[in-house]
Amino acid sequence: MIIDFKEKYCYYTSKDEVYECFEQIVKNRKKVRVEPIIDEYSRFLFLDKKDMPEVALHWEKHFQWALGKYNRTHEEQMPKITPHVCRHTYCSNMAKAGMNPKALQYLMGHSDIGVTLNVYTHLGLIDAKEEMNRIAKLA
Repeated sequence: MIIDFKEKYCYYTSKDEVYECFEQIVKNRKKVRVEPIIDEYSRFLFLDKKDMPEVALHWEKHFQWALGKYNRTHEEQMPKITPHVCRHTYCSNMAKAGMNPKALQYLMGHSDIGVTLNVYTHLGLIDAKEEMNRIAKLA
């Protein structure tokens, strides 16, 4: 995984790397007496002290802790990164990978494609240049 702190993006180098990460999480997850089931879903990756799935507040705290620890131990300070930033990163990376915009809208849970494309998808000059080069190769 490559993390670009200045642009606030995380890039995974391969699908296998992500799969292996999830496998490790499941393997090392604490054992519970009763597996929580919520809306017919179970086997949640991360559970709280009460053996319930972690929610947004938990992740805010995890990010704050990691950010604080990093900034205390490194000269170059990392900007505030929240779990919500990960939604933007995911959306941008999927758009860059060529995912169908309507499929991306569905996965993001947006009723309006404009929110997906104009608010959550962050593309820049480099992305535009890469797309122009790709199109030029087709001609």
